Amino acid sequence: MARLSVNVDHVATVRQARLASEPDPVLAALMAELAGADGITVHLREDRRHIQDRDLQILRRTVKTRLNLEMASIKEMLDISFEVKPDMVTLVPEKRQELTTEGGLDVKTHFEGLKKFAASLKDASIPVNLFIDPLPDSVKMAHRIGSDGVEIHTGRYAAAAAGRERESELKRIQDCALLARRLNLRVHAGHGLDYRNVKAIAGIKEIEEFAIGFSIIARSVYVGIEEAVRERTRLVG
Repeated sequence: MARLSVNVDHVATVRQARLASEPDPVLAALMAELAGADGITVHLREDRRHIQDRDLQILRRTVKTRLNLEMASIKEMLDISFEVKPDMVTLVPEKRQELTTEGGLDVKTHFEGLKKFAASLKDASIPVNLFIDPLPDSVKMAHRIGSDGVEIHTGRYAAAAAGRERESELKRIQDCALLARRLNLRVHAGHGLDYRNVKAIAGIKEIEEFAIGFSIIARSVYVGIEEAVRERTRLVG
């Protein structure tokens, strides 16, 4: 059965819209765990548009499952990860003007920098994943970089029209998941997955964990976060 790591960034997005104290992503994380989430994911962005340093500090003390910290490969975030010691770091690309992460890392262009950055994390006993597009060369370079695993970006699959286009994207993800496992990399996946399109991706046995946020938080507006997490856990399992 694949694990589900619930991303609570968008709870913080609502809070920051009014610079208020609620809704609290820390409480949302607790409720997600009580509903069966296998982990909690947060992205601490350079511009602090949603998750704040305070959130990360409290989550590190309160999360009972596994805390996955998504972050850019910059010194500020490296220092924070050394202090907080998340259970895992996922390195992601980051642009200040984007609404959400738009694609995987350019591992070819940034190969040497990512290799050095990943080594620093591993020296601190922090496992590291690279967020990559479903491209065989990206999987191979992630392996050469020394990453413990990859998170395959599923955004193009999620946005594809049903039929041949979506099947093509699904095949790309399947092929990369299989290659990653052959290289003894952990295989995670996420981005854009909702309650309708996740089922086919969940059928890829090499994927061991899904990081999903927006659709769960959106669903929780109607049914509550605990029920939204329970529904999604059944779908990925």
